[in-house]
Amino acid sequence: MMITGKITKVLDVQTGTSKDGKEWKKQSFLVETTEQYNNLYCIDIFGAEKVDNFAKYQKVGNNVKVTFNVNTNEWNGKYFTSLQSWRIDKADGVTTPEPAPIEDNTDEMPF
Repeated sequence: MMITGKITKVLDVQTGTSKDGKEWKKQSFLVETTEQYNNLYCIDIFGAEKVDNFAKYQKVGNNVKVTFNVNTNEWNGKYFTSLQSWRIDKADGVTTPEPAPIEDNTDEMPF
């Protein structure tokens, strides 16, 4: 799924240790869209590298396009749904530079 909106709040980083003994890092942030209904999303970022990159490049007030997965987990008979981001792009019209176009020399022999 994908939404476009403005980052309105960044929550504190959470850390912990999994059952396997591996360290994990997670951060949540709120994105508000311009839709009339269902316009506030709390999205999670998992992984130390992703959390660090988010802190480096995104801040409150940025317009972003967020691509995410919807995950539902069961714990003790209760169900919890989370939105886990796997890509965040700026939506301000700022894009990464595109590579130079390849010249089409169809008249030339390839050898």
